[in-house]
Amino acid sequence: MNRNFSFLNSFLNVSEETFLELEKITEFKRIKAGTQLVKLNEVPSKIYMLVSGIIRCYLTTEDGKEYNKSFYLPTSFVASLTALLKNKPSQMVFETLSDCKIYEIDYRELMALSQRDRAINNLYSKVLEFVYIKYERRLVELMSLDAKDRYLALKEQIPNVDDIIPQYQIASYLGITAVQLSRIRKKMDSY
Repeated sequence: MNRNFSFLNSFLNVSEETFLELEKITEFKRIKAGTQLVKLNEVPSKIYMLVSGIIRCYLTTEDGKEYNKSFYLPTSFVASLTALLKNKPSQMVFETLSDCKIYEIDYRELMALSQRDRAINNLYSKVLEFVYIKYERRLVELMSLDAKDRYLALKEQIPNVDDIIPQYQIASYLGITAVQLSRIRKKMDSY
């Protein structure tokens, strides 16, 4: 069975016919590391399905400091959702941390298709629910866990995080400095 078909079926039973309709509005792309899929203040028009590689979402402050909001691993959906929904400039940047393979989906075409096809509309709703649950889990972690426990939660979600994401990117995601992360790792190694 097609891996992408299986992924969509993890949200909702998708017929082969529905999958073929979605395929018609997608384009497969290979993207180099360091590419900004969504730039700051750009009005986005695409949703991406990440097949391989790593993407980060980050916010830049006025003084140029970057804060990672999310890491995306295969297989997941990536988009500046608020900007898409409101047709406004994105406050977030989505950047590839490694070479990536993605499917690019035009958001307006997807919305038009979901108006005509109940199965696609249901799939879209299920994906939004999944994204919201992930966002809420991240918010709870930030509000209730200390830096060490946030790091452990990240390692639970991405067991090989230390091998695939640079330390300063992990630290930014955790809301700490790279030095603080190094101390946390040393303490954990000494147990």
